[in-house]
Amino acid sequence: MKLGFHVSISGSIDLSLDRATRLGCTTFQIFTRNPRAWRTKPLQLREIKSFRRKHRESKINPVFSHMPYIQNLASPKDDIFEKSVDALIEEIDRCNKLGIRYIVTHIGSHTGSGVVKGKNRLIQALGRAADEEGPMILLENSSGSGDQMGSKLGELAEIAKAIGGTRIGISFDTCHAFTAGYDIASKEGLNETMREITRTVGFSRLKLVHLNDSLGELGSRIDHHEHIGLGKIGQDGFRNILASQLIKRPLIMETPVDDKRSDIDNMEKVYELAGINRQ
Repeated sequence: MKLGFHVSISGSIDLSLDRATRLGCTTFQIFTRNPRAWRTKPLQLREIKSFRRKHRESKINPVFSHMPYIQNLASPKDDIFEKSVDALIEEIDRCNKLGIRYIVTHIGSHTGSGVVKGKNRLIQALGRAADEEGPMILLENSSGSGDQMGSKLGELAEIAKAIGGTRIGISFDTCHAFTAGYDIASKEGLNETMREITRTVGFSRLKLVHLNDSLGELGSRIDHHEHIGLGKIGQDGFRNILASQLIKRPLIMETPVDDKRSDIDNMEKVYELAGINRQ
């Protein structure tokens, strides 16, 4: 089982490998830059060399990059749309330099322009930015809050098909899926979700699972993560998830930073619920 966390790059991007190693990660995710700002500092050659060396020596693989929160590839506003496309193109370049093979992105919100226009904007953006020689872009399912797009697997499948080739994959977030109405906490609901993945995006495109519990109820459309087993999906729900095909994909936690539970405790909980004894 490949298991890890979203890890900080504070101080220098190569320090994320040190943090991931200390946590016992076998995979992990980072922001390669400030996730709440358009402008970013160029990567320094020293950082790039150190990141690549540490990555190679760690044997932690794969590493995922996550796009900044502020970008909106479905925006009807030309200035936001162009900044978002430029940010994605820049992130592809940064990942090429670092040797990162996957970029996770939220697909955005149509902000009132409608799903069809939002989808057309998104397809245009991905068509401009995606590069067959570069990292695969993973579309993350959303909780469906407000005008967010991508809460349904069929919608993600349509977008991937429109782009074609091998440039687009899928990242499946358990919290988002649950609050979007997929009852992955129950065996029956999880089995139906697995069948829907097969019918729509296909498991070959599913490259990453964001393993997060949910503070929101089933179908609430609330995007608020909780520690593994402490939310509405619960321990039994995660036992089901960790006994499903999803365990065959890298599992990355984006659990809260608070006093309830540490990252290492969340990792131990996952191994416990998966029935894996690491002694």
